[in-house]
Amino acid sequence: MTGKLILVRHGQSTWNVENLFTGWHDVDLSDQGRIEAVQAGRELQSAKLEPQIAFTSVLKRAIRTLWLILDTTDRMWIPIEGSWRLNERHYGALQGLNKAQTVEKHGEAQVKLWRRSYDIPPPPLGLDDPRHPRFDPRYADVDPTWLPAAESLKDTLSRVLPYWESRIVPELRANKTVLIVAHGNSLRSLVKMLDMMSEAGIVEFNIPTGIPILYELDEQLQPVSRRFLGDPGAVSAAQEAVRRQTEKK
Repeated sequence: MTGKLILVRHGQSTWNVENLFTGWHDVDLSDQGRIEAVQAGRELQSAKLEPQIAFTSVLKRAIRTLWLILDTTDRMWIPIEGSWRLNERHYGALQGLNKAQTVEKHGEAQVKLWRRSYDIPPPPLGLDDPRHPRFDPRYADVDPTWLPAAESLKDTLSRVLPYWESRIVPELRANKTVLIVAHGNSLRSLVKMLDMMSEAGIVEFNIPTGIPILYELDEQLQPVSRRFLGDPGAVSAAQEAVRRQTEKK
């Protein structure tokens, strides 16, 4: 058996509360999100998991979640690395729009395609749109041609995978317990890759905020098991709540 892999979607954000498409917009945790992050740390303690290195995105909702997890587990001293490649999927022109209202305007089928299909991106931002990441100083050192104006899940996996292979795999091969705190779609990309999940399967796979996923991996980094940490009933209810976000009211 090689190292363990822990995936955590950031705690509830302020835009999660408002049911808005967030993407790369940099919002913070809600009060509930902070509670979820602390609980995630407690779940790691209960499972006797001790991360030795942590990776996160460059968006504060993921960073703060990681800080709270490490504070709760008394492991703030471990190495932390942030990368834009672990950012949420870029929702393009949908960013900032209410999910349910977008369904009312465009129809549930279209919004589900934009939100959850594997290879259909939402409408892109214009290159001169001030929301485009090329105007954000945190991406100043990133080749502008790499910065998305909108992404499908397939696109998200394409940018996550090189980082997985270059930075995360070596730590797992060194038999370390690795913690990744990121976002619903960057983590779904990893789940699809690890579990060799079908495109149809990953469209229906929901990752709730603040609930750790533990992977046991073999020496070839193939999953031996995958499980959410926490009460199974609460996990199922949280997954169902994610699924319902774009239902008509």
